[in-house]
Amino acid sequence: MATLDDHSQATPTGPTITVIRRHSLATRITHWINVLCLSLLLMSGLQIFNAHPALYWGQYGADADPSWLSIGAVDGGTRGVLRIGNLQITTTGVLGVSGTGDDATERGFPSWITIPSYQDLATGRRWHLFFAWLFVINGSIYALIGFLSGHFRRDLAPSGEEISPHHLGQEIADHARLRFPKGEKARRYNVLQKLAYLIVIFILLPLMFATGLTMSPAMDAGYPFLLDLFGGRQTARSIHFICAWSIVLFVFVHIAMVILSGLWNNMRSMITGRYVIETERDDR
Repeated sequence: MATLDDHSQATPTGPTITVIRRHSLATRITHWINVLCLSLLLMSGLQIFNAHPALYWGQYGADADPSWLSIGAVDGGTRGVLRIGNLQITTTGVLGVSGTGDDATERGFPSWITIPSYQDLATGRRWHLFFAWLFVINGSIYALIGFLSGHFRRDLAPSGEEISPHHLGQEIADHARLRFPKGEKARRYNVLQKLAYLIVIFILLPLMFATGLTMSPAMDAGYPFLLDLFGGRQTARSIHFICAWSIVLFVFVHIAMVILSGLWNNMRSMITGRYVIETERDDR
């Protein structure tokens, strides 16, 4: 990831400070467009989910059919409930029922996290489709540049040693203790980063795209094999939901790691491309 723009500055007793060019301009632009798209896709997707806040497996999905997940209200609309299988969790004030007392409203996800804030399925779909296609176009540009520049092969493909049980266990233990790579090791993605990025880029996002198409009646009419591929529109909707929240989890972990491993240094690298590495004398 480093380039010939690297330059170092050493002090007589302190560490060597090396500034590398960690992220290309294309990576930085596509990254921030992705941030915008993913945020608005999540918020508009929750608006769509609120129109029928339940998920099913199989070909059908109606009020009388058994769902594996639902968000709703019980006790006359006064108590919000999240149900996953046989597990039922009271979520009054957030899920199922937003607000409390006289301000309580029966609603899947609260208004502050949906676009638009009021219940409007048609508008939510328009927002979702617009940013979904912007996300696809932006992601396609990133993928094309990644393949042509060798970024995926050079920076994301893990070596055999990196995916060995011993190395993976050591990386997990180091991250659990908040011991992040220093010196020369900080120039490269660690194996946990590589695996996470590969899973998101080549598994979760393609699944999101394919299941999103499967939920479209127009696409089903032209390409009916999509329904057979995913076992029905309701199964596709469930997979879409699971993938979406898996990406949300990835984003939360990503943000936590950015903060814990050096917020300013990481943010600067994604804005200007420049990343600072401190190399102790014992590391050189």
